Amino acid sequence: MKATRTGIVLRPDPTRVLFRPFESSSSTRTLKIIARVNAMTEEEAERKLGEVIREFGSRHYKLERFFLKRFNHIKSQLLTDEPLTLERKLLLGAYFTMEYSLESAALFNPSMVWHPDQTNVPPGFKRFILSMRATGEGHISSITFRMGYIDQDSKIILRKPSRYVTSPEIVPNHRFNRQQFERKLYELRLSNPISEMMMSGLGEEFALEEMEDRLKRVLNQYRHHAEYEAIASSLRTLARSNYELDFEEDQSLDERCIFPTSPNETNGIEDARFVRFVEDDGEVTYYATYTAYNGQVTFPQLLQTKDFTHFSISTLNGAEVQNKGMALFPRKINGRYVMLSRQDGENIYIMYSDDLYFWQTKEILLKPTYHWEFVQLGNCGSPIETEAGWLVLSHGVGPMRKYAIGAFLLDLEDPGKVLGRLKEPLLSPDENEREGYVPNVVYSCGGVINGNELIIPYAMSDYASSFATVNVQELLDELTGNQKEVPVDAEEQRL
Repeated sequence: MKATRTGIVLRPDPTRVLFRPFESSSSTRTLKIIARVNAMTEEEAERKLGEVIREFGSRHYKLERFFLKRFNHIKSQLLTDEPLTLERKLLLGAYFTMEYSLESAALFNPSMVWHPDQTNVPPGFKRFILSMRATGEGHISSITFRMGYIDQDSKIILRKPSRYVTSPEIVPNHRFNRQQFERKLYELRLSNPISEMMMSGLGEEFALEEMEDRLKRVLNQYRHHAEYEAIASSLRTLARSNYELDFEEDQSLDERCIFPTSPNETNGIEDARFVRFVEDDGEVTYYATYTAYNGQVTFPQLLQTKDFTHFSISTLNGAEVQNKGMALFPRKINGRYVMLSRQDGENIYIMYSDDLYFWQTKEILLKPTYHWEFVQLGNCGSPIETEAGWLVLSHGVGPMRKYAIGAFLLDLEDPGKVLGRLKEPLLSPDENEREGYVPNVVYSCGGVINGNELIIPYAMSDYASSFATVNVQELLDELTGNQKEVPVDAEEQRL
């Protein structure tokens, strides 16, 4: 069977820009810029600030507030304590701010979940959230959002996104569990007498500021000691990979962008796989596994939110947290968390854990078997629960590095048991989808079931995104071997 394309295309929009800090290449250059701005007369400074506001103010949300924040970042490099006017502070902040075109290069690898707020939705419609990987200058990827509706006939209506895009406030006072933190240090082979001494003054729970104070005290005792400096830097990197984000509630969801923040994410946030997770007591949390990339190494991370306004970012830990493509099941099974993964870049594995943040073991689930997946096999998002079993979208890579999307079915109570698997893909790139940043690729990070239809959001050659649909019952019948035979007429029987 084959998926049906909707014809909807979401292309990258270079006009969606957000403001980012502009960092000069050296402290000397920073001082020179400050000196030049401060050499302007008050009249010149006010006139130049007015020009900046007129040119850029309509392109951003609360731009002047960001200018003032940027001024506060660089004010320590002012040579005197002479008071500055508000206009000059804002102008200085503007010189250390830049625009970044969030999705100028690509808008792809979508993941789809039902919106937590279904109030004021027209009868027969459901509201959804689409997260996507946006890529801009320097091939830096971030997470951006769209909203839309699906009616009872699975017609998709996308809401036009806002002109504005804004990064959230980073919450610095994130608290850490010391036991978990020390376990991660052990996995990273950073557990030694020096790190133990640095951690010794901290409580069972501690804040980033408390750890910074402790590190400063230790480093003051061992000044210019390279090993101590290196271990302190590693502790800071690990701590800053666990943080919280807050968006303003009056911002539309499509104005929100999760931009790389931690040292592990300097080269981007890739392929978030969102899932609506239901606890045993009925409490709902939205999780997303994603890949953080620092230009050399990938780091699996976990994002969680209840309202898509406040987010917590955590490192995933354990011996089997590696590579890409981790996808969480939407509920516990037999009292344990369950995850699909691809540690070796080739096969699909299944993992079980009592702790959401630590994964120590894995079992192989599927190996490349059919011609269209001989190179590589992976999941396309979290499993979807059906009466017949856990429905999982997969991707396979074949000749000429051509990607295709398939599906398989797992037992509801024993997800390590494969009930069925498509021999041919549901979706392969057609002639309109082959050209892009990475040719011959269709890829998804997760879909939903709406009535009798499976909705598959998918990327086209790492450039743009679209949707396809599949009849769920027909797909399950094929996966379970329950296809009805097509009747033939008497004339065909005689032939």
